[in-house]
Formats: sequence, structure tokens, C-alpha cells
Amino acid sequence: MKRILLITFLFFSITVCFGQYKLKKADKLFNEMAYIDAAKAYEAYIAAKYKPAKHTKLNIADTYYYIGKYKNAQSWYEKYGDDALDEVHFNRYIQTLRITELYEKADDLMRKHLAGNIEKLKQFEAQKAHLNSINNIESLYIITNLESNTNKADFGTAFYGNKIVYASGKDMSHLGGKIYQWNEQPFLDLYVAERNTDDGSFMTETKFMPKAQTRYHNASLVFTPDLQTVYYSTNTVKKHGKLDSAEDGTNNIRIVKGTIADSTIVKTKALPFSKINYSVAHPALSTDGKWMFFTSDMPGGYGETDIYAVAIKTNGTFGKPINLGDKINTSGKEMFPFVNGDKLYFASNGHYGLGGLDIFESDIKDEINFSEPKNLGKPINSNLDDFAYIIDSDNNYGYFSSNRTGGKGDDDIYYFTKREPVCIHILTGVVTDATSGAPIEGVTIKASDVYGEVVGTGDVITDARGKYTLEQVPCNYYIMVGAFKKGYSTDTDDVTTPDAPSGEVRMDFELIRYDNLITKEDSIEKIKIEPIYFDFDKYDITPQAATELDKVVFVLEKFTDIIIKIESHTDSRGEDDYNILLSNNRAKATYAYILSKGIAPERIESVKGYGELQLRNKCSNGVKCTEEEHLYNRRSDFIIVKK
Repeated sequence: MKRILLITFLFFSITVCFGQYKLKKADKLFNEMAYIDAAKAYEAYIAAKYKPAKHTKLNIADTYYYIGKYKNAQSWYEKYGDDALDEVHFNRYIQTLRITELYEKADDLMRKHLAGNIEKLKQFEAQKAHLNSINNIESLYIITNLESNTNKADFGTAFYGNKIVYASGKDMSHLGGKIYQWNEQPFLDLYVAERNTDDGSFMTETKFMPKAQTRYHNASLVFTPDLQTVYYSTNTVKKHGKLDSAEDGTNNIRIVKGTIADSTIVKTKALPFSKINYSVAHPALSTDGKWMFFTSDMPGGYGETDIYAVAIKTNGTFGKPINLGDKINTSGKEMFPFVNGDKLYFASNGHYGLGGLDIFESDIKDEINFSEPKNLGKPINSNLDDFAYIIDSDNNYGYFSSNRTGGKGDDDIYYFTKREPVCIHILTGVVTDATSGAPIEGVTIKASDVYGEVVGTGDVITDARGKYTLEQVPCNYYIMVGAFKKGYSTDTDDVTTPDAPSGEVRMDFELIRYDNLITKEDSIEKIKIEPIYFDFDKYDITPQAATELDKVVFVLEKFTDIIIKIESHTDSRGEDDYNILLSNNRAKATYAYILSKGIAPERIESVKGYGELQLRNKCSNGVKCTEEEHLYNRRSDFIIVKK
């Protein structure tokens, strides 16, 4: 028996040790960023029926995320528990949903996640509404995948006079054929090509100043307007070209400044804020050359990578880098800045997008203040990574990079042309209950022009927040808008939309519940008003009577299907026949007043005076009553016969 127990114990110990070995191997590959091999090692560990600990589940999810197996990553993030994910990993989980086009699920989770942060929730909804609006109209862009793209990574274009400089891993002999462990792709070189002005294609491509490039990654560059100075991104290396890594073994990216002379780059020097313990990359310059924008994961940022700005002083030195703040930066990645005039373009997977990195545009108010970023929409963006957007100074053409489905390789370069936008607006607003102020769901919003033709994308319905959005409303255009829901009043308004630029036009509406305007007597519905008082023995409309009749007019205006009948009554004092005549005159006077306010005659089915034939109390002929009791019988009713 002891022998059996010993054998069992030894078998268990060997199994545990073997499992720990497999896991240790996988974790080592993960920490070395050899994610493709790490994925294989984790898969072997799982296949051996070992149950991963919580931190291992997160490593497995991240491994699949890094190598682009997003459905697998999604599954492992969910096994870890979306409620337990920190901001960075929650954003990665959301990206797996967007990339696999599970947009509704991603949106629901984001709303739940942001429920306690009103400002961020408002930003989320605004960015979503903007993206939906531009994806529903004809795009300003026509894009083309360049013939020169290879089955390796090609990305990150920069204007160099009439030429284009870009990064590519197409040279398989680079560094003796060694590959980058992260994605098993070759290291990157910079290339220069003549730009075909007809179709944007590249001609006569050669390596860009090869003597200045490192043996490892070279990418993401920008030139000063005089083309005499270049800033480019490289691995951090020592003087003799060997990698110079941080204490944890990570080799980070730095930005190098160089002077272009005699077809080569001289006087190269890493920028002073490039440090061994974090990366700085993707340099961009403001139009006046006084500011540099760049990407970094330096400590103190908002997310995985942030965009920073740094002043370039007149003597060529640099100020202190400034984080662009949480309007631009998120808990995710912000990368690849580019400046054209007063516009900042950048890639982000933290702002609302289609999936992966999307390209955004923001107005530069000053060096550290920006407008709300706007997604450029399809076809510039896709459900995978879209980045490195550049555009010429006249906003006519440019390039961006993407690993979207249908490309030739890992990343491809796309050429685009851009036309001038047609000026259109988004009509939006909220419909609320006039009494309670609560939002009303299910209200139909209709917009038409003076000829009754439908304006924009057609009728829209308010959501649970009472909000509506009507798209493609022309600029400088007169429209009439109405809010309709059964059981509520109708509210209408008109507006002439502003001229350019495109934007939002807001029109809010207030509706009143039908039940709040109606009273019931013996199952008969009547418009709710105070008693109408006529002077004794007269039928002229008094100011008090006019006030009450205006309530009747209001109901008829707001509920356009209602048809009423008017009935007028007197008390018992006076001759019976005379009271019939008097009540008829009073009924006709109220009828005439209502018509004078623009109500069509067919909205009133009948007008009749009943004299003292329908008393509501005991005060008939010969019965002694108070003035108040007689007053109770002098009335006009506005009875609803159709609604």
C-alpha cells in the first residue's frame, strides 16, 4: 500500500513539475515578447489539461491579442472576467469585440463601464453618434492599395519633397535574415521612392540613406520644411550598433535627429527625452516647426502609449515634453501623430472606433488644447489597425497604413484622394414631457421642406433618453420639423439651417399627454377647461372666456385628429325658449372664436345650445337656488367625438 501511495505521489510530483516547466517556458517567451512562440507554449500547457491561474489567463489573452488572434483573446479575457480587468486590459477586451464586429456587445459593456463617469459617457455617445453619421453618407475618400506593397510590413509614409519615405520589412537579408520575435517579421528599413502624381504609386524605390540606418528597426520619420533636418525612430543602440536594452531586457525605441548633407545623414543624435527605460517614437512637426509631437509610454501617461508635445527652441534645444491630456489620450494607445495646418491627426484604439487603431482628427487650438477628436470613418478606418495618416497641405491626397483584410501583407500602404465635403448637418435634440420633464421614448420626428418633401434620412424615433438624430440635413435650408406620438400632443417648429461648415442643429420638443388635457364625465371625454363665464343675458366673449377657449384651440392644434362638438347651456332663470336662443348664440360665439384662431370648420362636428334642458342639479324652474348653484348649470362643453 505504501509503495502504491509513493508511486502515486511521485507521478503527481512529476506531473506538477512538468506542468510548471511548461508554464515557466511559456511565461519566459511572453516576457521576451516572443508572442508567436509564447502562444504555442501556452497552447501546449492547456492541451496537457493544466488549469491556468488567473494571471496566466491574462497572459494568454494578451498573447493572442498581440499576434492578432482576437477571438481567442476575447475568450480568455472573458475567462479572466471582464469586471476584474484593469483599464488597459478592459480596453483590449473591447477591441477584440470591435475587431470581430460585435459592436452592440462592446457598446453595452462600455456604457456599463462608464456609468459612473458622466463626462466620459457623454464623450462616448457623442463619438459614437458622429461615427454613425459619417458612415451613413458618401465618403470623401477614395483609397487604393499600392501595387508596391509586399507580403511583409510596409507602412509609415512621410513626404520628402516630391518623394515618399516609408518603412518596410521586405529586405529578408537585413541583419542576416534574423527576424523580430514579436511577430516573426524581418526588421524594418527605410525606403525612398518617387511619387507618381497621377495615381500616388511609388517608382524607383531604393533604401533611404542606408549608412545612417541601424541594424534593427528604422521607421516613422519627419522632415523639416527645408528638408535639411530629419527626425526618425530606431531601436536604442550603443555606439557600435548593438542593442542597448533596459534592465528588464526590453529594447525601447528612440527618436534620432540628423542633418541631411551630401545624400546622407550626419550629426545624428538621440533626442534628450529619449530614455533607455521607455520608448519615444513617431515624430511629427507643427507647420511652423516650433513644436514636435511624438508617441511615448513614459511614466505618468494615461494609457499604454500617449501623444506628447515638446517645444523646439530657436537654438535647437528642446523644452520639457507635455502630455496632450485626456481629451486626446486614453487608457489605450494613441500613436502616429501628424500635423497639417491646424489639424492634428493620430491613431487610437481608446476612442470610439470600428476596431483596432482608428485614425482621428482634432483641431489644434494651441499646442496643448484640442477639440474633441473625430473619427475619419470608412473607408479610411476599418475593423483592424489603421494608422500613420498623412495628407498634403491642400487636403487633396495622402497616405495611410493598415493591416485590414484584403491587403497584400502584414501592413500595407494605401493612397487616398479626398474631395471637398458636401455641407450637411445633423439635426438632433431631446423630446420631453412638458409636465414632468421626463424624456419620451418612441416619438416620431418628421422633417420636410416648404413643398412637403422629406428632408434628410427620413423619419426617426426617439430612444429611451428621448434623443433623436436625423442625418443628412442640407446647409442653408428651411425645414419644418414635427414631433408625433399617439397619446401626446404634437409639437412643431421650423428653422433655416446654418451655412457651412457642417455641424449639428439642435431642436428640442415638449409634448403633453392627452390624458392631462382631457376630463371624463360619465365616460364622455371633454376638453379640460375652467367654466366659461358670460355676462348675464349676454353672449359676448369676455377676456376670461377667451382664456379658456384658447385652451380648446391649443388641444385642437396639438392633437390634429381630434374632432369636437360644442354644447352650450344656461340656468333655469328666464323663459325656456329664450334660454334656447341664448345658449345657441353663446355656442355660436365660441365657435366663431375658435375658427378665428385658424381651426378648420370640419374639426367641429356640431354647434348646439340646449338652454335649460340639461341642468346638472335641482335648480329647475321655481326652485330657489344660490347664485353658485345656478352658475353650475351655465356652461359650455367641448366634447370629443373623434380622436
